[in-house]
Amino acid sequence: MTTAPTVPASTEPPHPVQSWPDAFAARYRAAGHWRGETFGAWLRERAETHPDRLAVIGGDQRWTYAELDQRASALAAGFLNAGLRQGDRVLVHMPNMPDFIAVAMGLFRAGLIPVYALPAHRITEIGHFARGSGARAYVAAAAHAGFDYTMLARALQEHQPRVEHVWIAEPDAPSGASAGSAPADPFPRLAALYDMGAAVPASVSRGSDVAFLQISGGSTGLSKLIPRTHDDYIYTLRESARICGLDADAVFLGALPIAHNFPMSSPGFLGTLYAGGRVVLAPSPDPESCFALVERERVTVTSLVPPLLLQWLDRAPASGRDLGSLRAIQVGGAKLSAEIARRVRPTLGATLQQVFGMAEGLVNYTRLDDPDELIIHTQGRPISPDDEILILDDEGRPVEPGQAGHLLTRGPYTIRAYHDNPSANARAFTDDGYYRTGDVVRMTPEGYLEVQGRAGDHINRAGEKISAEEIEDHLLSHPRVFDAAVVSVPDEFLGERSCAFVIPKGARPRPAELKRWIRARGIADFKIPDQILFVDAFASTAALKVSRKTLRAQLRARLLEQEPQAGATH
Repeated sequence: MTTAPTVPASTEPPHPVQSWPDAFAARYRAAGHWRGETFGAWLRERAETHPDRLAVIGGDQRWTYAELDQRASALAAGFLNAGLRQGDRVLVHMPNMPDFIAVAMGLFRAGLIPVYALPAHRITEIGHFARGSGARAYVAAAAHAGFDYTMLARALQEHQPRVEHVWIAEPDAPSGASAGSAPADPFPRLAALYDMGAAVPASVSRGSDVAFLQISGGSTGLSKLIPRTHDDYIYTLRESARICGLDADAVFLGALPIAHNFPMSSPGFLGTLYAGGRVVLAPSPDPESCFALVERERVTVTSLVPPLLLQWLDRAPASGRDLGSLRAIQVGGAKLSAEIARRVRPTLGATLQQVFGMAEGLVNYTRLDDPDELIIHTQGRPISPDDEILILDDEGRPVEPGQAGHLLTRGPYTIRAYHDNPSANARAFTDDGYYRTGDVVRMTPEGYLEVQGRAGDHINRAGEKISAEEIEDHLLSHPRVFDAAVVSVPDEFLGERSCAFVIPKGARPRPAELKRWIRARGIADFKIPDQILFVDAFASTAALKVSRKTLRAQLRARLLEQEPQAGATH
């Protein structure tokens, strides 16, 4: 396993902050968007209001709100007793398991700051998050989908000495069950922390404090870190739950990895818990597993990306499962074609709800009572009346009504800065606080957005965002690669797939060899190019007269002209 560069333990990273100008903050508070709520406090309120109502179901675990609250308090005390201090960052690297939710809630309650990683991330990404956030601890599953996270934890501590603490969670490990065990790896089990706790307050945080760090889509290099406050994020949960009709009877199925922003908050598992509903965690997104959970737990809503929706549509008619409890199927993460959208209600018997948003903030929904044409052809309208939208041409001028342009936005839950990243902030944010999303959209007369695509070199593969630049860097590290350019290609199933054009140095390597090389560098599998094509040269680059962005556009156009023949040259 490759490792990320070492960072000196003595380096004291800046504390995450997120702020809005005073006039905007006052407006958002006056409008009732920001209410000073915190995650730790509202969970305690739910537990006191309906302690015996089921909150989380996963594997053999079925936790009530009171039990979730107790676990959160025990973990909060355990983390603090182990030596963590309020404001410390903790990497959370777990699949869909109940302990993920307990850990997040425990960190909130202790005033610690989760840094969410996806199960597919490997040492390259985790090391980057550790360095960027200054994390002092890492909480991971023991293993998932055949991958041993304890090996990653050893590499992480070796090269990131600031990560002093590691805890390993095991599926279905009850409270205290492994406290006295002797695991094969050197790391303590998360379950042991449940026995270390004492009483802790419901919350030690303020609404304006940073609650957690999310990861960006990583459109230029590795992902940036996004500080989200209690105030701004809880506002999205409250409004999302209202727009999506969630209440105490809602049953949300977490089919996608719940560390993603979409199944976390739109309305996701957090919005469901905020509404007093029930969260069901699927260990795998495959239709068979999910259909069984829908039938058994009477799931009412779930969130999918287009490729997964296609699998559901194809397999539902022959599944033999009762899916009649489903009221809404949310689809986001990538553009959904109208042809597929039309199939949702006839095949699954549920209303399609299109969702378009970003971890940096802005979220748009089609409404459940919208006309079919809006649901099928648009990606919704914003959550908030205080979401401000600009659609600009290439010169930064507003486009004519109904024309496509670059989407910029600001509002009560759209960040004003990334964490400790001045160069990214200068690119991503205007002087007056608008976030440049990188999306090209048009607005309908009804105020709904139709997403046309991405403006940059950002590949959206089945909802996973891939930086062309990052993958090019990995390819260029191979001794027989002279140059490389990675482009996106439309794909009916994935939305977009990745294709790498490679100029070899000397004897041409086999595509499979290059894929093994990239995988061995410890990156997420979804970033490995779907297709590798070899070329003798890139036009116009020798004189440095063509930007990488223009080069990628030329190569993409060339590939599209040649398809379907191009696939034969893998």
